[in-house]
Order: sequence, then structure tokens, then C-alpha cells
Amino acid sequence: MSLKQDKILTLREKMALRLHLSMCRDCRHCARQFDLLHNISDHHPASRISSRKTLDD
Repeated sequence: MSLKQDKILTLREKMALRLHLSMCRDCRHCARQFDLLHNISDHHPASRISSRKTLDD
């Protein structure tokens, strides 16, 4: 599930994840939490800082 947050999954990866999630309630819950955190971080003001800035800037 964390890989899904980092990259676009291949068809095979999507199918394997979907199959697993259909059987595993705990992972479905975890997936919802990942999605929530990802959406929150997209709207956080710190995420709007230019990607070219570093800690030294």
C-alpha cells in the first residue's frame, strides 16, 4: 500500500493489492488511513513550498 502512494502501480500490482484488500479488513483500514494522510499532506501549507528549496535556502 505504501508503494501505491509512491508510484503508479502496474496492472499486476493493482490486481494483487485489490485481491488482498478484498480479504483483509485490517489492510483495508490501513489503506483508508494512507489515503487520508496523503490527502491531508497535499493540502498542508508546507507542501506548497517549492521543491527546489532545501534546508540550506
